[in-house]
Amino acid sequence: MGKNLIITEKPSVAMEFAKALKITTNRKNGYLESEKWIITWCVGHLVTMSYPDKYDENLKFWRLDTLPFIPKEWKYEIIPAVENQFNIIKELLKREDIDYIYNAGDSGREGEYIQRLVFMMAKPNPKAEIKRVWIDSQTEEEIKRGIEEAKPSKEYDSLSDSAYLRAKEDYLIGINFSRMLSIIYGRRLAKEINEDKASISIGRVMTCVLGMIVEREREIRNFIKVPFYKIVGDFTKFQAEWKVAEASKSWQSPKLYNDSGFKNKDDAKNLILSLKDKEAIVEEVKKSKQKENAPLLFNLAEIQNECTKRFKIKPDETLEIIQNLYEKKLVTYPRTDARVLSSAVAKVINNNLNGIALGYKDEEIQKYIKKIKDENYSTNLLKTKYVNDSKITDHYAIIPTGKGYENLNSIPDIQKEVYKVIVKRFLAIFYPSAEFNKINITVNVDGEKFYASTKICTKTGYLDVLKKVTNDEEKVENIDVKKGEKLIVNNYTMKESETTPPTRYNSGSIILAMENAGKLIEEEELREQIKGAGIGTSATRAEIIKKLEKIKYIEINNKTQIITPTQKGEYIYDIVKISMPDMLNPKLTASWEKGLDMVAKKEIKADVFMKKLEDYINNKFDKLVIRK
Repeated sequence: MGKNLIITEKPSVAMEFAKALKITTNRKNGYLESEKWIITWCVGHLVTMSYPDKYDENLKFWRLDTLPFIPKEWKYEIIPAVENQFNIIKELLKREDIDYIYNAGDSGREGEYIQRLVFMMAKPNPKAEIKRVWIDSQTEEEIKRGIEEAKPSKEYDSLSDSAYLRAKEDYLIGINFSRMLSIIYGRRLAKEINEDKASISIGRVMTCVLGMIVEREREIRNFIKVPFYKIVGDFTKFQAEWKVAEASKSWQSPKLYNDSGFKNKDDAKNLILSLKDKEAIVEEVKKSKQKENAPLLFNLAEIQNECTKRFKIKPDETLEIIQNLYEKKLVTYPRTDARVLSSAVAKVINNNLNGIALGYKDEEIQKYIKKIKDENYSTNLLKTKYVNDSKITDHYAIIPTGKGYENLNSIPDIQKEVYKVIVKRFLAIFYPSAEFNKINITVNVDGEKFYASTKICTKTGYLDVLKKVTNDEEKVENIDVKKGEKLIVNNYTMKESETTPPTRYNSGSIILAMENAGKLIEEEELREQIKGAGIGTSATRAEIIKKLEKIKYIEINNKTQIITPTQKGEYIYDIVKISMPDMLNPKLTASWEKGLDMVAKKEIKADVFMKKLEDYINNKFDKLVIRK
């Protein structure tokens, strides 16, 4: 009987597989071996795409007449620093006694790519059957399930095609357009930024994100504050704001700035004077009840945004933290776009809850768990918005596994805090809705309408877990008024307001904007509705921001995490804007991402995508070189 070979993405993961399979003996150079199993590991990427000069030495020199560079046959090479580990894996893959090869790379597009490159370069024993292990967490049960249910590798061929195309697209756009724009505009840029020479770095996603940041900065810079004047009535029991209505003397008046304010102080003052000694009558009292459910679970973009807000850390740091929590078996797979659970997971969700109850020694969390049990809150999520198989591609939302607590004490405090944020978001979905009484009041003063509203929380529900505590939280009392009631008017006051510029992105909100194809949507439900193909993927967005900062196109304030473009970043933006403005369009970048997704889902063939990409690059060159 032959052996089974498992290849993981890194050594620490290989050790978890070894533990799950009870392999403790025979540690060799670069792998572990037992009677039945051999486990080895990559160390991230072992293989990379060759630079143009490997195709032709003359391509070392950047010249327009050698562009665009689009190889017919692609060349790859082993990364020298990890050649030793590649050779170990290659020898194991070729062994005659191997019956099954298990690709246990990271369960995502890039993880697939890392492993496929190794198989392509190493040429495994053709008699061995290659299978794909796809797991959602690194608990022992999940690892065993992943191995038992591993599917034939060919079932992931379309994901592999998508991964190869993503790499080729980034390579072709990066190399061709960086060289082209550097040749045409490099000297001009060097002069502008006062350097001897300057090259221009272009990226399919990176340039688009730079555009979003520069455009936001210029909006703020060019913003002119406009004052306008509101009117507030103090009716003893409550205050209400004036808004123009059809019966108003100011209806459709050019003096209005908007429906609740005037352009000039004097016009607001005149309205106040006209109301002197006029009777104030309650025209309408509308009472309604509102329910509000706990938010959806975290995907990577949402937790990155949350950690930037709470802890002022960058998205790549958040990913590193959650990756570590994943490797310590505490949470499920981090690089996910989904904010819901699968129905299969929902059916056994009590395992996660019981695990937290037994293992997580945190007083606050134990109090929440106890309430779920004491109040008999339903743990059947199947017919709730938190379970939706159609909204899951590779992985479900990030949740606590209810395991790994033996590792909790040994991790840094910031990781413990991030873990607790994930646990609280998870527990909140078992709590009932928060309930509110809403009162809307309309007051009529001589045809002029004043409006007031209050919202009173009657049942805290999930807010017990995710309460938004503010020190200056005012207690809003129920207003007791009836329709037709005459009110005592204390006074009318004029309140000066002014228009506000848009806010700058921070390192978390830019990730959300990327996920929503260039739109920063603060309202969670709306964000969920419009979510489609974003810019970049959950696995790559943090790296894009990190690269823009590294090449000094943007700056990120360490304390606030606010992002601003550098002078150099703005010049690059201007160059792209005049030469190839569609590279700045989030919709174009998102459409490329959508195309890759379609390849992965077998909706279009890989060669169709590649043809479109080559045509795009050739057309751009034709236009730009002619214009030059």
